[in-house]
Amino acid sequence: MATRRDALILIGAGAVLFSTKMYFGHAGAAGPVTVEVLAMAHWPVQNALKPAREVLAKYDGRIRVVDMDIESPEGEKRAKSVGLKGHIPLVILVNGSKSFKRADGKTIDFVNFPAASGSPMGLNGTWTVADLEAAVRAAIGP
Repeated sequence: MATRRDALILIGAGAVLFSTKMYFGHAGAAGPVTVEVLAMAHWPVQNALKPAREVLAKYDGRIRVVDMDIESPEGEKRAKSVGLKGHIPLVILVNGSKSFKRADGKTIDFVNFPAASGSPMGLNGTWTVADLEAAVRAAIGP
């Protein structure tokens, strides 16, 4: 039967092992890049997302894509957590951020339809699919 002393030794050994892994970078290594696609589940939004999904598919295995209906209670809560409210057809978050600073210094948000997507109601955003790919590549790193 294990004594309290044995349990404390086991806990201490685990703490040393864990701290050693953290120090040398094994347990503390960052996980894969997460791309969250919060989007309405119907036609114009899903149609506008096709080029973006093709780009994300190129990085399969190096990124984790999480799809969420932005009109669901979970989706509304997630959108609100990044400072958005109201009628927003789609938001893309790369590692939790909807913003990306391009090489030209301009910061864009992956909110609403991509620019020039031919969206109804003029809900084009300021981002392009090339911007999304640049953000994903930057998040993946060298």
